[in-house]
Amino acid sequence: MQIFRRTGSTGYKRADESEAGFTLVELLVVLAIIALIATLVAPQVLRYLGSARTSAAKAQIKNIESALELYYVDNAKYPSNDEGLKALVTAPPGDKHWNGPYLKTTSGLTDPWGKPYVYELKADASGVAIRTFGRDGKPDGTGEDQDVTN
Repeated sequence: MQIFRRTGSTGYKRADESEAGFTLVELLVVLAIIALIATLVAPQVLRYLGSARTSAAKAQIKNIESALELYYVDNAKYPSNDEGLKALVTAPPGDKHWNGPYLKTTSGLTDPWGKPYVYELKADASGVAIRTFGRDGKPDGTGEDQDVTN
């Protein structure tokens, strides 16, 4: 059995066909609440993104260090400053004992900010220094601009 309701001068309408939807005021209130939450949360998310890039740089440097140790075991020396970190991916001319690639691609040789890692062979050839200067690409700094080194 269907129940009909009078809707004024237009006639009758079924009772279960009531008008549904949101008013403009309700929509504006919801949008205002979303905007307020976004303004409170966005700075915190951006702060975590910066620290995540720094952490990723530290992990990549450890990975490069491991690859350099494997290179050293095979060649009894670290790559020269001229050969650089590319020696981990492609064999430098004259390295007879190169048994690489020690890294799969050259994409691991760039920091999370898209800049290449700085590689320096220590003067006495006792080790290497690998570093990135952070987001700003300049020495020193704090936060996301800090230097990360091994």
